[in-house]
Amino acid sequence: MTTDTLETPRAPERERERRDARRRATGWTAALGLFPFTLLAAVFWIGRLVRPGADDWCFLPVVRDEGASGMIAKFYYEDNGRVANALMVVAYGVFGTSGHRWYALVSGVAMVGILWALTVTVLGRTGLTAPRGTPLVTAAMAAVVFFLATPETYKVFYWPANSVSHTLAPVLVCAAVIPLLRARTRRGSGAALGVALLGGFFFGTLSEETAVVACVLLATVLLLGPLAHPGPGRTLVRRWCLLALAGILAGVAVLYTSPGAHARRSRFGADAGSMLDAGRLATALRAFGEILGTVLTTWQYLGALAAGLLLGLLARDAGRTAGTGGPDGGAAPGPLRSRPLLLAAAGALAFLVSGFLCTVITYPAFGATVAIAARVWGDFLLVYVLLLAALGALLGRAVRAGRGARTAVAAVAAAVCALSCVGLAAPLFRLGTQMEVRAERWDRQDRALREGAARGARVLPYTPVSVGRMVEPFGRHGQRPWPAQCVAQYYGLDKVTYSRHGAHP
Repeated sequence: MTTDTLETPRAPERERERRDARRRATGWTAALGLFPFTLLAAVFWIGRLVRPGADDWCFLPVVRDEGASGMIAKFYYEDNGRVANALMVVAYGVFGTSGHRWYALVSGVAMVGILWALTVTVLGRTGLTAPRGTPLVTAAMAAVVFFLATPETYKVFYWPANSVSHTLAPVLVCAAVIPLLRARTRRGSGAALGVALLGGFFFGTLSEETAVVACVLLATVLLLGPLAHPGPGRTLVRRWCLLALAGILAGVAVLYTSPGAHARRSRFGADAGSMLDAGRLATALRAFGEILGTVLTTWQYLGALAAGLLLGLLARDAGRTAGTGGPDGGAAPGPLRSRPLLLAAAGALAFLVSGFLCTVITYPAFGATVAIAARVWGDFLLVYVLLLAALGALLGRAVRAGRGARTAVAAVAAAVCALSCVGLAAPLFRLGTQMEVRAERWDRQDRALREGAARGARVLPYTPVSVGRMVEPFGRHGQRPWPAQCVAQYYGLDKVTYSRHGAHP
């Protein structure tokens, strides 16, 4: 009897074992997915309670009365020069208060979808495959900790004016990378290069912090390329990075030279010389140290690491696939798998450098409070979350223990994911209760102000109704009037005055 004859009967048995393993992995994934998806459902449901506040009061009348051109002119000539940011504000502001109520759902689903697509694409480019649903659960866990593992969830995720600049913006950068990773033909490569240039310009005029983080990451890839992927295979990636850098720098130049950016720098004394002053840099470094202390001691971020670990444990080699390189040999799986320690170290360094630089450029506006202004950390915190997930995946791939030990590791990782979601749920539901109270009071006051304006009143009382440390007219017990005049403009009044009892009877 030959060897082939002996092995043939075992082939169906091995195939059954593989099918059973896939079914078990799918069951694990489905059970674990209940935690992040239930939490995301709650996040989106609570989003219906969002009402305008702070800058929204000043944006809404402009969008309503002057449209996109008026909003762009306001940002470019008066506020900050962020032209793309103005377009993002118009996208939700054109729907009035409904745009604020739907923003959490629309932006949240978009961000989860982008992270899911990125996970699937990276797996494909590294020649790996994972059980059905595992990439989606990984993306959902990353999104959950990114949205909620912060002291300022309302400002970070629910407040549209901040989210488009510091939460949605860095995720959109991830979306711009996907065409590069998926490029397999000359047409695909050309499309990826076009996205790099145009997307770079868009991000350069969307958010200074996002632009800084993107530049640091692009520079890291350019410097790392010869070490991680020697030879001609890095050509497409290098071209893509250079075009993206060119687009970002062009956008930043438009932003920086705008009258609005000049006015903003004048208000905060934030010219380039003052920001690069040795004393200012040292102060910013201390502030970034405090930020790191907060971030690194927030244990819920471990959910991203655990989700990545599960992904790495469950992923399998897909075998030799066709078209793993671009038309000029770019973006092949090699650099993502052959030097994991180098990539991990480079990612950690990029996170630290980009976080410090973001602190430097935001310090003039926030001062010492930048160390607690979590709403502006999102640009580099997404790097941290994705780095944790990637490190977890690398650790999962490195596990070479037997089936029993691997199952135990997977169980621990799943437990950490579940505990992370549970730990994030209590603060979310407390915030939801506060948002519901604010929404009821806001709606009641909104009706009273509209009815008063319809009767011909020119001056009406206004009671601050804040949530999540949001700025409201007459904050600090009436000592801070801004943005009271914007509220008056929104309702067609000459003025609103401070009241402790509300505008309603």
